[in-house]
Amino acid sequence: MASTADFKAYVAQVEAGQGYVKPLAFGLGVRRRKNDKVLDVWFPALNFEGAYGTAAVLADVLGQTGSENGYKVVGKDQMATIYAKFEAFHHEWEEHPNLKVFREFLNFGTPADSYQETDLIAYFLYDKDQAVASAEEGYFKLQLISKTLVKPHGLTLDGVFGQLTNVAWTNKGPILPEDVDGERIKALAKGEEIVVSHVDKFPYLLNFHIPQGVRVASGSQVRLGAHLASGTTVMPAGYVNFNAGTLGNAMVEGRISAGVVVDENSDLGGGVSIMGTLSGGNKNVISIGKECLLGANSGTGISLGDKSTIAAGVYVTAGAKISLYGREGQPVDINGNTVAEGENIVKGLELNGKEGLLFLQDSQSGKLIAKPNPKAIELNESLHG
Repeated sequence: MASTADFKAYVAQVEAGQGYVKPLAFGLGVRRRKNDKVLDVWFPALNFEGAYGTAAVLADVLGQTGSENGYKVVGKDQMATIYAKFEAFHHEWEEHPNLKVFREFLNFGTPADSYQETDLIAYFLYDKDQAVASAEEGYFKLQLISKTLVKPHGLTLDGVFGQLTNVAWTNKGPILPEDVDGERIKALAKGEEIVVSHVDKFPYLLNFHIPQGVRVASGSQVRLGAHLASGTTVMPAGYVNFNAGTLGNAMVEGRISAGVVVDENSDLGGGVSIMGTLSGGNKNVISIGKECLLGANSGTGISLGDKSTIAAGVYVTAGAKISLYGREGQPVDINGNTVAEGENIVKGLELNGKEGLLFLQDSQSGKLIAKPNPKAIELNESLHG
C-alpha cells in the first residue's frame, strides 16, 4: 500500500469485515513475565476514541474480532507486517506516535540473560465499565488514566488488586519478591547490585509515564494510575494514589487518596488528608472543587464545592456536627434562614459539595463552624505556569 488512498481502502475493507468492532481504546505494549506471572506491562502510546485506521491494521494482522476486552501477542513477523502496512507513511514516521512505536519495536526481543521473559502485546478495550479481568487490562486502564486520556472514575478499576502481581521494583526491573536474593547473588558475581525501591502491586507513575507540564518532587509519592493535569505540583510530602488526581493547576502538599479528584487552582496544604474509598467503608466519592484551600493538617470526608476553605487543623467528616452561620454571624439553617442558636446544627454530609464555605473551629467553644467564605484563594502563577 504505497499510497494513502490504498491504505484508506484497506482500512475500510477491514472495518466492513464480519465480526469487526472498533475498539474504544487500544495500544501496543511491552509485557514482562516470570513463571506465567505478569510483572508489568508498559504501553508507550495509547489511543482512546481515535486512530481507528491503526486499530484496523492491528486487528487484521493479529486476527482480533468481536467486542470482548483482551489482548493478542505480537510476534516478530507480525510486527514487520504491521509496519509494512503503513508504507505510505514511512517517510513521516516521526509525526505518527503509533508508527514510531511500531518502527522501534521491529527488532524487539528479550535479552539472553534477562530475569524477565519479555514479549509484545496489543490490547483492545471495548467495554470501559467491565471489571478488570487480567493484569494486562489493569496496566492498560491505569495508563489510560495516567496519560490523562481518561479522567479518574472514567472507567472501571474494580478487581485490579486481585489481578496485579505483588513484585519487588528494582533497578533491574520488576522481580518476584521470593527471587530477589537469588538475583542479588547473580548481580554481585558480575560486580553489580540489586537496589529495591519498594515492594507493591503498583509501580511509581514516573517510571511509566511523565505527564507534561507537571512537577513531582518525589517520584515515590505518586502511583501509576494517578491523573496529574498540566500545572500540577506535587511537593515532597504530597501523595497521589491511583484513580485519583488533579484536573488543572494544583498545589499538592497533602494526600490525595484513591478515588479523590481535585479541580483546578486548588491548594492542599502540608499534612492534608482527604478520605478515599479504599478503606474505612467510605462510599462517598470525594471531590475538591475549583479554587479551594485545605489548610495545613486539615482534612475532609465530604466533597468541597468551588471556592471553599477548611482552616488549618480542622477535619470535616460526614458525621460531624457543624454549626451554620450567615455573613453577619447569625445562626442559619441549611437553607440560609435565620434560626435560633442550636437549630443551626447539621451533619457534615448535608454540606457535601456545597460551594463557597469556610470551615473552622471556634477557639473558645471548640465547636465546628461553617459560614460563607469571604475570599477564594489564588495560586502563585510562577509555580504552575
